[in-house]
Amino acid sequence: MKKLDIYIIRKFLGTFFYAIALLAVVIIIFDFSEKIDDFLERKPPVQAIIFQYYANFIPFFINQFSALFTFIAVIFFTSKLASDTEIVAILSSGIGFKRLLRPYLFAAFVLAVMSFVLTNFVIPETSKNMQEFQKKYLKKEKKGSDSNIHMQISPGVFAYVESFNKITNRGFRFSLEGFDDKGMTYKITSENIQWDSISGTWKLENWVKRQLNEKGEIITLGATKDTLLNLKPGDFSVDLDDAVYMNYRELRDFIDQEKIRGSGNLMNFQIEKHKRIAFPFATIVLTIIGVALSSRKVRGGIGFHLGVGITICFAFILFMQVTTVFATFGNLPPVIAVWIPNFIFGILGIYLLRIAPK
Repeated sequence: MKKLDIYIIRKFLGTFFYAIALLAVVIIIFDFSEKIDDFLERKPPVQAIIFQYYANFIPFFINQFSALFTFIAVIFFTSKLASDTEIVAILSSGIGFKRLLRPYLFAAFVLAVMSFVLTNFVIPETSKNMQEFQKKYLKKEKKGSDSNIHMQISPGVFAYVESFNKITNRGFRFSLEGFDDKGMTYKITSENIQWDSISGTWKLENWVKRQLNEKGEIITLGATKDTLLNLKPGDFSVDLDDAVYMNYRELRDFIDQEKIRGSGNLMNFQIEKHKRIAFPFATIVLTIIGVALSSRKVRGGIGFHLGVGITICFAFILFMQVTTVFATFGNLPPVIAVWIPNFIFGILGIYLLRIAPK
């Protein structure tokens, strides 16, 4: 690797990590000032604040802003080269623009891989540690019940509960229905259903079972009954925030399992899965746009390039949010919704490369 490549990679990554470090300090200061009353009231150990909370808090926010600060680093560093007429000198020496782009792409690839690893493997683990700290010292308890829950627990078997208390693991007005090709084969209703964590079974209270066949139906009932179901208490209260605590493999398996059960609340999880690949790729797309945009020497210099660059970057983020809404509340497939911004801004990057100074 030539000295020019090493110089560009070192300056690019150095600017990125310096900007991210400043951002981390600012975020910690603001977050600490916001939560200082909780810290004084609940008195968490200083070691827990530093290592359990902020040490796990920083990777999440660094990754959230990685694409933006990659773009800013490219704009800032390349604009400085252009304003000092160094890019003109490099191109005049016989080095083509595509060759100049190579170290930028290498550094962007390194940052994209880092973002992918953070998003899919590191942050899910650090978020679990941070969640434990928040539950113990910061967050108030969430409401303990969910209502009107429908789900498919296995092929042809559907469960319903009118309300479920997550604290006591107790459900009210439960029903279980089985179907085959000809229609319903049985239906079990129960006034209450209680989870037994020791035996791993459910206790039905005041239950009625209707067994349907060609001759008619058979009705049986009873006061209590222990039964084994393909259900756990956590299945009744799936929180969309739970995706943060799953690595890529766990998230993929969870989506596959919920599809089998017929869950209708999977769109946000599917969007999250595709984002974990598309977002790191955006680092490369924004790097290409940044280099092409800031390599020309213009009146206004770095300030002009930064202004235009930040506008484009926020337009990218806004566009991704809009397409995500279309996927959540419309008929746009999640994979298309997540990748459309990369595709459109990738075309913009190619156009800017074509008109960049050669």
